[in-house]
Amino acid sequence: MCLGIPMEVTSVEGYIAQCSAKGITREVSLFMVQHEHIEPGDHVMVHVGYAIQKMSAAEARTTWELLDETLAAMDAQTQQDAGSDHA
Repeated sequence: MCLGIPMEVTSVEGYIAQCSAKGITREVSLFMVQHEHIEPGDHVMVHVGYAIQKMSAAEARTTWELLDETLAAMDAQTQQDAGSDHA
């Protein structure tokens, strides 16, 4: 399974952008979306250090909501599994 993470572009220099999400900042290559006009404030889907798609702020927000739900469910399952080990 491949996982892309929505990030907000904070600065752009050539084909390199600084992007942030959830308090984490990363350097991201814009090479794969060079046909798009990317500027600070835009949102991109990032996979292994490459922006693979430009997306709207609403799409990024919805994606994070789904990711947060998935992570919460996984965490609950892990806690449940750990509890059953001690029974």
